[in-house]
Amino acid sequence: MRKILSIIVALFLVSMIWYLFLKPQDYQVSFNARTIPGTIYESVKAWNRTLDSFAPVTFESPMHFTQKIFANDSVHLYDWEITKVHDSLSKVTVNIKDEENSLQNKLDVIFSDNDFEKGSRKRLISFNEFLNDHLKKFKVSEIEQAETFTTFCACVFLKTAPEQKAAGIMANYPFLNSILFENDVKLNGPPFVEVLDWDLKKDSLSYNFCYPIIRSEKLPEHPSITYKRIFQKKALKTIYNGNYITSDRAWYYLLDYAKEHNIPVEEKPIEVFYNNPNMGGNELEWKTEVYMPLKETDE
Repeated sequence: MRKILSIIVALFLVSMIWYLFLKPQDYQVSFNARTIPGTIYESVKAWNRTLDSFAPVTFESPMHFTQKIFANDSVHLYDWEITKVHDSLSKVTVNIKDEENSLQNKLDVIFSDNDFEKGSRKRLISFNEFLNDHLKKFKVSEIEQAETFTTFCACVFLKTAPEQKAAGIMANYPFLNSILFENDVKLNGPPFVEVLDWDLKKDSLSYNFCYPIIRSEKLPEHPSITYKRIFQKKALKTIYNGNYITSDRAWYYLLDYAKEHNIPVEEKPIEVFYNNPNMGGNELEWKTEVYMPLKETDE
């Protein structure tokens, strides 16, 4: 009997040592989200910017990233783990730690539902509402095998954060359009974006915003405009309906599809825009063709 009691005491002490000093988080919250990990990651970034004080989200992958929350005089570390269940469902687990008061929080959690727990739940309920509202504002169609287009075009080079892509388009839409119009350059299709580099780690995007044009001998010269030819490539394609600010949600769907079907792709999407964002209107009626080019083989 004494031996059994000793074992129980030892196990209890080991458990308490692990809980108080080795357990990485003070509190954990889990919930399901009806979308893919990439959309959740981008939504956390957007929600993060709505907070009173914030630091940039630290990226490891769309399935794992960290966020600092400033709560009164404390700094809380939110460690996000996203697991894709299927095409329309992900499990979200957030491990939360107060960097200054971790031990006290762990002790408090044993005996009561303290302010740290209540505040953490309240914030994540707020995020879940933010995410669900966002999911109502865009649609991604079924993915298919396709080919990109070939065209001669006039382009403006831009480098922004991904969420600033639409601002770059809107700023250059009238600029590029007016120069081409004033010089009688004939357009040959809707404008598009050609992504040159998508760096998730640095949260940066380099891209050309282009108008397809008919090539001629009298193209206007301007330091911000370059002329080039886009060549046809095999690609995965989908249709995105929604604001151009969040059209990269379609990029993540294409990457997920490519991974699931073992299709090597270049992470350099091409977007073709059928609506002028400066004109406003119902964003769910805005249409964007989104291509993810396949990697070329040596065949």
